[in-house]
Amino acid sequence: MSLILTLLSILQYKMDLSTLEIDSLRAKERIKDVVTRTPLQYNLHLSEKYGAHVYLKREDLQVVRSYKLRGAYNKIVSLSEEERSRGVVCASAGNHAQGVAFSCKKLGIKGVIFMPGPTPRQKITQTEMWGNGHIEIVLTGDTFDDCQKAATEYATAHNMNFIPPFDDIKIIEGQGTVAVEILEDLPDLDAVFIPIGGGGLSSGVSYHLKKVAPQVKLYGIEPEGAPSMQAAIAHGGPIELEHINKFVDGAAVKKIGALTYSISSQLLDSVKSVPEGKICTSILELYNKDAIVAEPAGALSISALEFHQEEIKGKKVVCIVSGGNNDIDRMSEIKEMSLLYEGFKHYFIVRFPQRPGALRLLVTEVLGPKDDITRFEYIKKTERERGPALIGIELNDPKDYISFIERMKMYKFDFIEVNKDQTLFEYLV
Repeated sequence: MSLILTLLSILQYKMDLSTLEIDSLRAKERIKDVVTRTPLQYNLHLSEKYGAHVYLKREDLQVVRSYKLRGAYNKIVSLSEEERSRGVVCASAGNHAQGVAFSCKKLGIKGVIFMPGPTPRQKITQTEMWGNGHIEIVLTGDTFDDCQKAATEYATAHNMNFIPPFDDIKIIEGQGTVAVEILEDLPDLDAVFIPIGGGGLSSGVSYHLKKVAPQVKLYGIEPEGAPSMQAAIAHGGPIELEHINKFVDGAAVKKIGALTYSISSQLLDSVKSVPEGKICTSILELYNKDAIVAEPAGALSISALEFHQEEIKGKKVVCIVSGGNNDIDRMSEIKEMSLLYEGFKHYFIVRFPQRPGALRLLVTEVLGPKDDITRFEYIKKTERERGPALIGIELNDPKDYISFIERMKMYKFDFIEVNKDQTLFEYLV
């Protein structure tokens, strides 16, 4: 019975794409006076690093600092005057909200924007700025999916038009204008790396490219903590993930759209995920080497290059930098996650040997000459007795980790590696 249900699910979403009316060329004309034509820039350091010709499609330089304006404006401007007069509602983690807000101001209509409670303050402030008095913001729920439910209910109750963030023909059509510009600037490209959240960008880009330049390889990239497209492909249709890591807030979606799944699953050549720590490393490298401020979702495509090195050697590759709305307050967290991923930083619960000078022994004999203690706190057992200590260590070289562990054992330190226990890590660190 389960096999039959799976087959029925696959057939349900395996639509004939030739019946879809997605015209990104027409959308480009419709939005050209509002949307910035972003540059396609050759990146020297990434090209040298991966032995390829790497170009960055700089959607972080878009009017609202993300590609989302393309789909939002294309959808709203396509509404009838009567529909626009009733106002619009949307749900967004930030970037779609800014696109809708800008569109409301441009067209002089009312908008109500629902955002998850944990949305970075920077994105809320930016949304208010782009709306410039034409919008109202409602913070609700812990995730995008929570606030989308509230937004659709509000739109129905107030007879307003709901503007989906991704699962809509006009939204997809607008996002596909990214592909139109890429092809115009680099007609002989070989591959495109596309970030995936809800699937609007991957659907629009893949639909246009496979129609006009079918030889181009298309790589869909998701954050490891929110692989909604991969889960849908394995299931044979969209399925809600029980838990997601919300760090890559612009791409942390529990359930991929039905329409975006049907398009992307048929047209993308592969869909893979990238660890959040690797994304953080890419954010820091982009900033330090190219002065590019990318948000986590914006660095997704670049983060994936390392996992496709052999496939892209000598090829002309485009990475879509989907957004640059990164709150500066998150940079310490981003640096921490990068250090953890790269193996520089480690956390331990250490029970010191019951002998004088044990702490001095750790500092003088166990730590390397260039290693550092970044955190040290005892865990109290009673008022008079201290238990083990939580210690953060930053190594000078990740390769020194094995010898560091060997010295810990040699000097008989009783320890637990917190990094290797995710539950313990989240609780203590």
